[in-house]
Amino acid sequence: MRSTAVGHPVSRADGIEKATGQALYGVDMTRPGMLWGKVLRSPLPHARILHIDVSRAEHLPGVSAVITGKGLPATRIGRNLRDMPVLAQDRVLFVGEKLAAVAAASPDAAEEALQLIDVEYEELPAVFDPIEAMQPGAPLLRPELPPYKGLTGPIPGATNTYGQLDWSHGGDVDEGFKKPAIVLEHTFTTQLMHQGYLEPHACLVEIDGNGRVHVWANNKAPYNLRRELAEAAGLPKERIVVQPASIGGDFGGKGSFMDVPVCYFLSLASDRPVKMVMSYAEELMAANPRHPSIVAVKTGLKKDATIAARHVKIIFNRGAYGAFIPTLFLGGARYALGSYRIPRARVEGYMVYTNSVPCGHMRAPGEAQVLFAIESHTDLIAKELAKDPYEFRLRNVIRDGDFAPSWENFRATGGLDLEPFRNVRGEETLRQAAEAVGWHKPRPRPAVGRGMAMANRRPGTGLTTATIKLDADGRVTLLTPVYETGTGATTIFKQFVAEELGISVNEVALEVLDTDALVFDSGVCAMRVTHTHGWATVLAARELKTKLKNLAAGLFEWPPDRVLFERGRVMLQDHREQALDFKQFAARAVGAHGEPIVAQYKLKSAVVDSAAFCVQVAEVEVDTETGQVKVQRLTTTHDVGTILNPITHQGQIEGGFVQGLGYALVEEMPSENGRITTLNLGDYKLPNIRDIPKLRTVLVPGAQGPMPYQAWGIGESSLAPVAPAIANAIEDAVGVRITDLPITAEKVLWALRKK
Repeated sequence: MRSTAVGHPVSRADGIEKATGQALYGVDMTRPGMLWGKVLRSPLPHARILHIDVSRAEHLPGVSAVITGKGLPATRIGRNLRDMPVLAQDRVLFVGEKLAAVAAASPDAAEEALQLIDVEYEELPAVFDPIEAMQPGAPLLRPELPPYKGLTGPIPGATNTYGQLDWSHGGDVDEGFKKPAIVLEHTFTTQLMHQGYLEPHACLVEIDGNGRVHVWANNKAPYNLRRELAEAAGLPKERIVVQPASIGGDFGGKGSFMDVPVCYFLSLASDRPVKMVMSYAEELMAANPRHPSIVAVKTGLKKDATIAARHVKIIFNRGAYGAFIPTLFLGGARYALGSYRIPRARVEGYMVYTNSVPCGHMRAPGEAQVLFAIESHTDLIAKELAKDPYEFRLRNVIRDGDFAPSWENFRATGGLDLEPFRNVRGEETLRQAAEAVGWHKPRPRPAVGRGMAMANRRPGTGLTTATIKLDADGRVTLLTPVYETGTGATTIFKQFVAEELGISVNEVALEVLDTDALVFDSGVCAMRVTHTHGWATVLAARELKTKLKNLAAGLFEWPPDRVLFERGRVMLQDHREQALDFKQFAARAVGAHGEPIVAQYKLKSAVVDSAAFCVQVAEVEVDTETGQVKVQRLTTTHDVGTILNPITHQGQIEGGFVQGLGYALVEEMPSENGRITTLNLGDYKLPNIRDIPKLRTVLVPGAQGPMPYQAWGIGESSLAPVAPAIANAIEDAVGVRITDLPITAEKVLWALRKK
């Protein structure tokens, strides 16, 4: 018999702490004798550093340390591709690159010291457009072809392209374009976008009397951060411990090392703890936003309106460095075939250096860019064929036994192995979405339209360890390496433990571990948490339950396989009248054991051979006099398994939709000659409550997901289809196609006038 833990609405485990201000974020951390660190940033997009004079800053009262790149190791660092210096040494490659850093008694003193640093530059030619950067004769950001760690092979000659993908299946794709009745090709572009978290990057570093380095940072991958800092500092990673801190929003952006290496070198130079907090101007100028993209899609169609071949060319503008993503190429490229059967295909991808802000991960990284192109292109195909977009998708959607690329295929250039889909519910999800909105009903009035888009997503994989401890007083404690990013993951973990042990969620305590506790953990990323950390938690709980059953057998002569844990009690099957309160049983079990009972499970999660589908339908109204687009309603339909917590499940759907809405219509970081022009959140237009339309969620239950209790992940599913659904709806309403994001009123009005 199940308890009431899994599948029921449970309040957030960290809710009270956050609501009452008890939770400590990176910006809240403090240590005795702490100094404040600030960095001087380049005003130029590309320049040689001729001289830096810090003498005036060093003599300012309150300043304890001033450092520049010349005084630091030449080591390059990064999450995977190690191509970024801690501070610029010979050249600066983007506006906002770190040149020097100051540690002072107060933030104001540090800011004043920065103004006293004199830098002499020799300005160099810059390139900002990735297409231009790929051309012969373009300014080279790395003319010396350095052998960076993280590269999978040698770079062929002087180039700005570091990170290429060339993947195909079904034979020569050009042959596939010779027989089709129709061949269509379209190109789409997407913009630079910030994650929009409320808490900026912050860190504190202290070196203790034994030479151990203690780090507090709002970073969701602490073991990776430890490795990155160890490489920057030239230290064994065992000398570094990353301490837990609450994270005030992530959305993919809190996996980067950001200021932590600079903070370490300031602490080393001053022999004091140092704290650094980025301003939002710095966040928008020099953090790790979503990659802009150019995606060209070419598709060949047979006479029966099925797809014969597809060639997708993806160009990501990575900015000046590739250090802020954990792979050489963005994993979202694996969705370049969309959710459709394509017998012959080729996907080319290029990560191109430009003199722009370095880009990182944002929720559904790469996927949001690629699916805007794929799903917009899908509607354009349907229009050319005079087919209903829904019917066209229904004809071509993936079904059981069809093949699709996995992330493992994309790791190696030219990988040809494919994985067949299992338990696919794309067709059912499409049908439910169409039924929910009355797809075939006529539009209610002119300038109102409906647009559809679909996506599928597999969970990520990783390595983790979960530990559960039972004390004599019946206290159950889950020890986890997962730093809560705001998604409610740790609440789900507590539900898992409670479910397995038959106790209340409130009776499960949680302890977040520092990096001394384990050898490694993959951290939070790629919708892997419930799949990886969740399974480790469930299996650790089951191991603990097995130990308790065996102890019950010794204490009461109960057959272990008939011991039940239900609703806070421990009992023998068919003898419920002999039930013991869980805490009473725990006291006896731990007493018999002689010490707290501990269960630990180390897990490397497996690649999943299926995917969860999402179909979204946007209903929009377009003002033909102004070009203003108003989304009246969006229906989001999800293929789901067991819903572990309805509150957090729906919260993830709604949050992803709002971010997708911002991506579609308003959010953008424009630049002039490499300088971001929106350096505050007033200019950078995040959606607010007045922008949010009616949202209807349709859940298609019954799937057997790969996560604990047959669940599917939901964290990123509702974001990527939003922009193409809106673009498709706009064309349905007024007959114009916008191929570059965001879809502003000015673009729509220009297209209407051109039409």
